[in-house]
Amino acid sequence: MKLELRGITKRFGTLLANDHIDVVVESGQIHCLLGENGAGKSTLMNVLYGLYEPSEGEILIDGKPVSFRGPGDAMAAGIGMVHQHFMLVPVFTVAENVALGAEPTKAAGFLNLDETRRRIREISDQYGFDVDPDALVEDLPVGVQQRVEIIKALVRNAKVLILDEPTAVLTPQETDELLDIMRQLKAGGTSIVFISHKLREVKEVSDTITVIRRGKVVGSAEPSASTTDLASMMVGRAVSLTLEKAPAKPQEKTFEVRDLTVIAHNGQHVVDGLSFDIARGEILAVAGVQGNGQTELTEAILGLQDRVSGSITLDGKELLGRSVKDVLKAGVGFVPEDRKVDGLVGTFSVAENLVLDLYDKPPYAKGISMSPARILENAKARIDEFDVRTPSAAAAAGTLSGGNQQKVVMARELSRPLRLFIASQPTRGVDVGSIEFLHRRIVAERDQGTPVMIISTELDEVMELADRIAVLYKGKLVGIVPAGTGRDVLGLMMAGIHPDEQAHPQPAASRPAPTSDAEGGDHV
Repeated sequence: MKLELRGITKRFGTLLANDHIDVVVESGQIHCLLGENGAGKSTLMNVLYGLYEPSEGEILIDGKPVSFRGPGDAMAAGIGMVHQHFMLVPVFTVAENVALGAEPTKAAGFLNLDETRRRIREISDQYGFDVDPDALVEDLPVGVQQRVEIIKALVRNAKVLILDEPTAVLTPQETDELLDIMRQLKAGGTSIVFISHKLREVKEVSDTITVIRRGKVVGSAEPSASTTDLASMMVGRAVSLTLEKAPAKPQEKTFEVRDLTVIAHNGQHVVDGLSFDIARGEILAVAGVQGNGQTELTEAILGLQDRVSGSITLDGKELLGRSVKDVLKAGVGFVPEDRKVDGLVGTFSVAENLVLDLYDKPPYAKGISMSPARILENAKARIDEFDVRTPSAAAAAGTLSGGNQQKVVMARELSRPLRLFIASQPTRGVDVGSIEFLHRRIVAERDQGTPVMIISTELDEVMELADRIAVLYKGKLVGIVPAGTGRDVLGLMMAGIHPDEQAHPQPAASRPAPTSDAEGGDHV
């Protein structure tokens, strides 16, 4: 089935999310839509799947215009979609989830799942999915849940399958398995629209690449294009994909976590007996698939969790049990994983956001009076130092792009003397050029002698920044390994397998070095 998007435009009020986009997906082709978060890729696919109605343009299937009033129409036309956040009911079985919305019935209206089970087994056998129709979805690993989503589409005879950022929640091994599944689907005649911002995966599996930037198609490329060229197309300028940093020179260990446990309100140990330390002048990167205790770990350190036991010390002083304000006063800089919710006040100006944790202290305040002149002076200096692209210091922080919002948060946290710096998902939703800048600033903080803890679900970012790597799985510390540990070893650790339990793990240094175009320090 050949799919064409012609002049697709989508407006949300004054926001132009898609601007006259043309894309052609040939039958049996893996067509990648490459672009940074916020470029308009998902909006375009939501138009194709009938979730949004286009403001302008048309969709053609095999040369004939079609119109979708909802996902049901898109599915009836042979288009399926696997969303980044799965649309599954955890307490239902695989068969119940697959049948949901198109429930087969027997005479008298009773539900009949036998045919659904048969189709699941048939598709599972065909593609090697190994999915049990009667398994509860909540008991399945994330990678298998994603296969259930794919089966849902195939049961409905999807000829075009949209995969929206499908590797965002997968371990490296699960990612490799998914790429193999995509190749099998292609060989069976299914067309795939692969939405991603990860250059390595795009180059590995795509037949053709369309690059979208700020809602527009800015060019097309073959998978043989270099990562540097693709990154430049995504950003609109030349960028470096390799972080150059000197070896760490760790000093004394000033930050220590011992037997840290955080209990959720449902009684689950979301952080379970963690112990680790960080020395001055080193970066400890915490790796793991999202949802394995990373958020609760940082919240416990900041004083945002209630049911916590163990010990957290900085410079020999206990942080556990202290207020957030006291933790910040102790010299902790913190970049939260969700800048819009926890890092910024969107309606406040850039200048005000740059002093959120210092507004009541000299030189920005004297007694109960704030000093607007000093706050503006600080803002101008930080905007220049961190290259924040803003109309003025008075602009509302919420009007800035994601990358510039992140720079504001980073500038605020790194512009005071720190005894510990924590950054959670430091480059999430940030363009390649801003990633380059922010990584350099993190390393510079390390080189000043600050202990640094990075929490990231992007394995490339972890490997780029880390001096040591700690891997979390279901709230437990699987192990701490040195920088340079192989991606395959780290991937298995992210699945809960300690290096000692892995079958002859091969050190990164003993494997052939990747070429600059194939891997090239690719951290996006």
